[in-house]
Amino acid sequence: MQINLNDLIAPIFYKLHHQVKNHEYTHYWLRGGRGSTKSSYISIEIIIGMMKNSNYNAIVFRKVGHYLKESVFEQLIWAIDKLNVSNFWKISLSPLGLTYKPTGQRIIFRGCDDPKKSKSVKLRKGYFAYCWYEELDEFTGMNEIDTLNQSILRGGDKFWVFYSFNPPKSKNAWVNYEATNPRPDKIVHTSCYLDVPQNWLGPQFLIEAETCKIQNYKKYLHEFIGKAIGTGGNVFENVEEKTITDEMINGFKTIRHGIDFGFAVDAFAYVQGAYDGKYYDLYLFDEVYQIKLTNELAAKKIKPKLMRYEYSVIMADSAEPKSIVTLRNLGLNVYGAKKGPDSVNYGMKWLQSLNHIYIDRQKCPNTYKEFVNYEYERNKDGEFISAYPDKNNHTIDACRYAFINDMPVRNKKSFW
Repeated sequence: MQINLNDLIAPIFYKLHHQVKNHEYTHYWLRGGRGSTKSSYISIEIIIGMMKNSNYNAIVFRKVGHYLKESVFEQLIWAIDKLNVSNFWKISLSPLGLTYKPTGQRIIFRGCDDPKKSKSVKLRKGYFAYCWYEELDEFTGMNEIDTLNQSILRGGDKFWVFYSFNPPKSKNAWVNYEATNPRPDKIVHTSCYLDVPQNWLGPQFLIEAETCKIQNYKKYLHEFIGKAIGTGGNVFENVEEKTITDEMINGFKTIRHGIDFGFAVDAFAYVQGAYDGKYYDLYLFDEVYQIKLTNELAAKKIKPKLMRYEYSVIMADSAEPKSIVTLRNLGLNVYGAKKGPDSVNYGMKWLQSLNHIYIDRQKCPNTYKEFVNYEYERNKDGEFISAYPDKNNHTIDACRYAFINDMPVRNKKSFW
């Protein structure tokens, strides 16, 4: 069966495909929003390139190794299937790997959450001609990438390094800055869903994009067009101050409650709110926030806030089972929020993805202060990176716990 690459690669990538084929550059930075098909394009290039040269191998990195199987691994298997060469490839799940059967060439997958995983990578034959960094913005900075490249890009004369990412909101994020930092062996390519044949994406994707465009244009520009819409390092660009009346509260179907424990240095934080799943809006309208607050005093402060509700379940940090038991003995229905790999990032990205986070500043002054002032972590060079600092985020953590049942779960074995 003859495969037409035009059926697999969007027109926006035609020129780039020839540049890759002719090895015009070594470093290929592909940025774009949802549905830009940049990852699909990269996977096609790697499979084709390896099958044309028996000396080429590939290594694929993600910051968190837990996500390799459901993202880049599946993406490369998709490319193998689409190219109609499945019979020539061996798939290994433990450890993750793909092997080209005729020659033994390998595609290796590594997570960088554990530095040991990226060391001592050996090949029996050939060298790593292809290297792919997926979700580049999740890495800590160019120093980390340079260190990995220096250990991988050796033993050969030609290399293709792919970097794929959705630009972070902040224009000051390190990955946005590096994308504008020129070097002669580097090219930056930009794409979005508008550059892709609509039938590839399906009608539902287009509905979601247009709905987002109408409801939250800034979010649309960031998530679907792939623009860095922020000027600083603020994590939450969707926070709005709003007076939330008793009439509004009575109209919410379900009220959520969350607790983040703290005492000597970190504050004890309780938040109360509601989620409107139809419009992807969050409403926060009550809090308890205090340093050196014992569990007994916390229970006394929280109980009056629950009187208006017939039954209330409070989700709390499961890392403190003793405090949970104490609060339950004091009459509060408190349960520990189950955590999984990278649950913090998942919860934070869900909060960021909402159209609006409405906070009643009069009722929740500390919640409002934390949300509007919370910034991304910085690296040693003072550049913003896509990491969330574990400080001044007590009400934010309480929100993550409170709304865990409203978050879409991508993998039932992961997260909550």
